[in-house]
Amino acid sequence: MATENEAVDLIYALPEECIASVLSFTSPPDACRSLSVSTNFRLAAESDAVWESFLPPQYKSIISRSAESSALCISSKKELYLRLCDHPLLIDEGRKSFWLEKRSGKICYMLSPKDLQIVWMGTPRHWTWTSLPDARFPEVAELISVCWLEIRGKINTGMLSPTTLYTAHLVFKATTGSFGFENQPVEVEVGVVGSAGGHKRSVFLDAERGRRLRHQIVRRRGRRFTRSGILCQPCRPRVKEEDGECPKERGDGWLEMELGEFFNGGEDDDDGEVEMSVLEVKGGNWKGGLIVQGIEIRPKRG
Repeated sequence: MATENEAVDLIYALPEECIASVLSFTSPPDACRSLSVSTNFRLAAESDAVWESFLPPQYKSIISRSAESSALCISSKKELYLRLCDHPLLIDEGRKSFWLEKRSGKICYMLSPKDLQIVWMGTPRHWTWTSLPDARFPEVAELISVCWLEIRGKINTGMLSPTTLYTAHLVFKATTGSFGFENQPVEVEVGVVGSAGGHKRSVFLDAERGRRLRHQIVRRRGRRFTRSGILCQPCRPRVKEEDGECPKERGDGWLEMELGEFFNGGEDDDDGEVEMSVLEVKGGNWKGGLIVQGIEIRPKRG
C-alpha cells in the first residue's frame, strides 16, 4: 500500500489531461486555487478544456447576437470567461445586456427599457428617452409624470442557467425632481407565465426613505441621539412589514429594488417564461422623476 507521501507524489505526477478532466467538474475559484499546486496543475488549470467547461453551453450563440462579437479578440477560453464576467455584452440590437457571474459562470441578463413593456412609453409628456454616461444601454427611460405606473418584462427560462435560483431587480435612479413616491407603495411580482405561483409584495422606490429609516434621529435635552440611545450613532430601527422594502445602492451608482425570485429547473423547463412587474395603479397620485435602466436577472447570492 502506498504511503501518504507516495500518494501525494502520484497526484503531482498525473498527466495534464487527467488533471484538466477533474478540474472541469469543480468551479472557477477552485481552478484558480489549484494553480500553485504543481506545474501540471497550473497548465491544466489554465487550459481551454477546463475553462470551456465553465462557460455555458450556449455561449457561442449568445455572443453571435452581439454587434461586438467580431471585435472580441480572445486568446484563450479563460480570457473569454473573465471578459464575459467583467464586461457585460450588449446583445439583440442593444436591447439586452449579457454577462456571467464570476464565481459560478451562471448566466445573467439585464433587460433594457426597450425590451420592457412600459405603459405610456410612447407619450413624451409621460416618458422620454435619455442617455447617461454610466448606463449600459445607449438610451434609458425617464419617467416624467404618470398616475398609472406599469412596467413589465419577460424572459424565456431556456436563456438562463438550469437548476439555479434567480432574483430579478429593477435598476433605476431618482432625479433631483423626483416626486410622488415618498409614501406610495409600489406592487412588484415575479412569476411564471400561466402559473398562479407568483408572489406579490409592496415596496417603495423612494431612495431617501431607506436613508431616513436607517438614520432616524430624535432630540433629547438638546442633544442628538439615535433611538438606541447612542450619541450620533446611526441605528437600524425595526421596519414594520407594512412599511415594505426600500431600494439598495449598487456599486455602479444606480439603485436596485428586488422584485422577487424564481427557480429555473432543468432542460424540461426551456419553454417556460418568467414575467416581472412593477405596478402602481391604485393610488391615483401623480409621480415622476425616475430613470429606469432595466430589469436585471441574476443568480441569488447566498
